[in-house]
Amino acid sequence: MTLNEKKEALIKTEWELFHSVNNEGGKADCQNDPETFFIMRHAQFTCWSEKLVESWHSDLLDAKNEGRNLLSEKYAWMMQKTAPFEFRKISRYLRFPTILAEQMIEEIVETEVKWMELYEKQYPYMASGNRPVHSYDDTEYSTSFETYLRGELHTYSEKTLKLYLEMINALKAENKSLSVAIMDAMVKTYGYKDLDDAERQQKIRALNNF
Repeated sequence: MTLNEKKEALIKTEWELFHSVNNEGGKADCQNDPETFFIMRHAQFTCWSEKLVESWHSDLLDAKNEGRNLLSEKYAWMMQKTAPFEFRKISRYLRFPTILAEQMIEEIVETEVKWMELYEKQYPYMASGNRPVHSYDDTEYSTSFETYLRGELHTYSEKTLKLYLEMINALKAENKSLSVAIMDAMVKTYGYKDLDDAERQQKIRALNNF
């Protein structure tokens, strides 16, 4: 299989797990929108190496074989910040990361939050509809980028976290931003030339509607 085929297989597994997540109020609209899900996850994996794709896919399948859904657990981990009382009731069903894993998670989160802050400054019109960046802006009904990222990273194995951190450090060494790379890949899917083109067009629309 090529790297792209492995990403496709990974996203298919993610979709199956995401579609089966049980929400308190029933399925969310996004759980019935595979097209958007595939676009977003393809963009998310734009900088991922073959080893990282394989490792995360293995995490998902291993957990599934144990009767666990890591996509459900991701949202459970977010509740640690957004709904702490409810989180305490379900936390016994979760597998807490090792000290090393926690250290890697926080190192990744620190870097990616900085990247997202810079992205918002560089592309304010594109970023205007994004989640809040920081976890201190979380509410019961709104989850920040920071909390969402930390929740997902809590479902990664130590092996996957190491590979992910290697990617983060390689991008830093090249003075690149994962946030920009992801959004650039996403807007190209929707027909824009690149992220700068999307920002210009969003600005024009915003000024025309002012």
